[in-house]
Amino acid sequence: MAQSLIQAFNLLSTDSRVKTIVLTSSTQSSIFCAGADLEIGLSYTQDTATTHRDMGGQVALAIHNCKKPVIAAITGSAVGVGITMTLPCAIRVVSDKAKVGFVFARRGIVMEACSSFFLPRLVGWSRAMHLVTTGAVYRATHKLFGDLFTEIVKPEQVMEKALELAEEISGKTSTVSTTLMRDLMWRGPGTVEETHLLESRVLWELFGGRDKKEGVESFVGKREVSFEGNMEDDKPEVWPWWERVDVKVPEMEKSKL
Repeated sequence: MAQSLIQAFNLLSTDSRVKTIVLTSSTQSSIFCAGADLEIGLSYTQDTATTHRDMGGQVALAIHNCKKPVIAAITGSAVGVGITMTLPCAIRVVSDKAKVGFVFARRGIVMEACSSFFLPRLVGWSRAMHLVTTGAVYRATHKLFGDLFTEIVKPEQVMEKALELAEEISGKTSTVSTTLMRDLMWRGPGTVEETHLLESRVLWELFGGRDKKEGVESFVGKREVSFEGNMEDDKPEVWPWWERVDVKVPEMEKSKL
């Protein structure tokens, strides 16, 4: 399933017909994702310390690197990777009946799917420490989750709300704009002065772009907007402004397996 998700996000990321992605479970049951299949065990017998790459992390990176906004429609309970895989999403819509748990301390393992990066930045360090230290399962409405879920609705309304948001985003926003703003926040420099310089550069480059022209003309003309920009053809020269890290296992190491 992880490989299928990675392939899907990589494909949808480059498909210009796709404007927004909704990630949800295959059925509208009370379970969104129960995490790892403990019946088959948590083992990686073919991997070594140098070649192992957490599959949840690979899915999280595929979502994080996707050039389209991703909405998680969490229709039911989500535990372990069931919740950590949603952290890179732009928006999380959840059922008010869902139970959510970062249960790693109760399984003798640690956070995965890049969640030690995302979780404290999304809910705050204090809440994140409480969630992972107890390893307990809480109702999605619990105060410990803070603003992690921006929409909390009845179970039968989760997909409806997610699709409503997807329609709004797809029809009214620029994919280039949403991608760059996400990267500015998640991959920005460390100081306010550096951020000012970077934002100024990106903004300056977009002033001459077709999406900026369409955004202004549609507003002045009081008509519906029709953005056609994409990150393949319309990205600013300064992007990417961060140092890219190759997380793939070297071919030489693969040959030792």
